[in-house]
Amino acid sequence: MKDVDIDRLTTWPVNIGKAAELSGISPKMLRHYETLGLLGDVVRTDSNYRQYSLADVHSLRFIRRARDMGFGLDAIAELVSLWHNRKRSSASVKRITQKHLDDLAQRIEALQAMQRTLAGLMDVCPGDGRPDCPILDDLAHPATPCAAPTKSGTKLYKPATSAAPRRNTPRRD
Repeated sequence: MKDVDIDRLTTWPVNIGKAAELSGISPKMLRHYETLGLLGDVVRTDSNYRQYSLADVHSLRFIRRARDMGFGLDAIAELVSLWHNRKRSSASVKRITQKHLDDLAQRIEALQAMQRTLAGLMDVCPGDGRPDCPILDDLAHPATPCAAPTKSGTKLYKPATSAAPRRNTPRRD
């Protein structure tokens, strides 16, 4: 069934469980988003039960989609505010999105660097019964930061040791 059909066939307002189900998030996250002010004021019954409108569920779906796209909560708060502001500037939305896109590019670069390092270490690890292991040797040395941490906390690292192949040298026992 389409969202439009569900919206039309649902009796509004709905309780927290139904709002969570319709928006695809958990009731716990729904409460969290409400606490952060992403939903604004939610109507409550005389018994203090939350009652969510169709507009609230649409906002929750918007938040869920933004989370699925990897936006942080601060960016989502800005985006929700802009979404509700009919006098918004699309330049503001584009600025937030560009920053997120730049952060994603940095994170992807960091993950690819990790992948290359691990692949190199896997190539030089003999994987035999001997205890010598270049993977463990590399992990035993602190990583060398090659870039400052991003605002999202992601750091880019390069290995502390080179992944040069090891020569078979006599062991000193």
